Amino acid sequence: MLASSPLTEPLKSLRPIGAMLFAVGVVLLLVQRLLFKTRAPKENSAATAKQPRASRHPKPSSPADRPSPQPQSDDRQFVDNTSVPAQSTINATAGNGGPGADPSPLRWSPELLSRIEWRRFEAFVEALLQMSGFETRSQSHGADGGVDIWLHARAQPDTPIGIVQCKHWNGKRVGVDKVRELRGVMASLGLPRGQFATTSTFTADAIEFASRNNIHLLDAQTLLRLVGKRTEEQRAALLAIATEGEYWRPTCASCGIKLVERRPRNGGKAFWGCANYPRCRTSMPMRGSAESDAAVA
Repeated sequence: MLASSPLTEPLKSLRPIGAMLFAVGVVLLLVQRLLFKTRAPKENSAATAKQPRASRHPKPSSPADRPSPQPQSDDRQFVDNTSVPAQSTINATAGNGGPGADPSPLRWSPELLSRIEWRRFEAFVEALLQMSGFETRSQSHGADGGVDIWLHARAQPDTPIGIVQCKHWNGKRVGVDKVRELRGVMASLGLPRGQFATTSTFTADAIEFASRNNIHLLDAQTLLRLVGKRTEEQRAALLAIATEGEYWRPTCASCGIKLVERRPRNGGKAFWGCANYPRCRTSMPMRGSAESDAAVA
């Protein structure tokens, strides 16, 4: 019916125009879709660019923002410096030598007096006399003329009033001959007072001679009693002096440096010798030998 209708004639003339409009619409739709796909990544990039960048130098966090430190376990054991000075380490050697010495904690005892070397003993005696009210003067090494420590009154520090002789002997009593030598030095210097200190004891003859010649004897027990009369701080100070450094290693009486362990080339027992050998030939038997007790005069 429509084919024969008179209205179809005008419509036929519009078909080319409709087809062209339809084609244009399809092209526009495709162009719109392509533009949308291209614009989306750009917008995302722009949004990302607008976000603030993190500072290269962030501000330090406040104490409230910082995590609190967690307690850590510490397996180290600490010791009282009053009984064991921090700088003193007892290795496998103590006293005047010999491996296998007792590494027991340090405290005032006859054993400690026997373990410290002769120079530490003299320094301890000097400090003890200072605490008793004397001004003192001493020298660390070299020829001393029979005087280890000079005693001065604090009111007259330039004038000596007495002298002290020290003997670090173990297992050997100080005889009257050594006390007589001290009396001879006193007489040559015109001094009325003398003191003789030792880590050992004195013979009966030495005690009698000293009592008649104004010589005060200080054996190991007497020295320990004097230490016991000091305050706790003073006892700690005396202990630190006696056990300073390698307190068990002997000092060279000529050079003032620590002796080193030596061994004979042809075998035999080890001994202490000076590091300045052959310029200095000072030597000392290690503890345990019969000669070690009289190695240092």
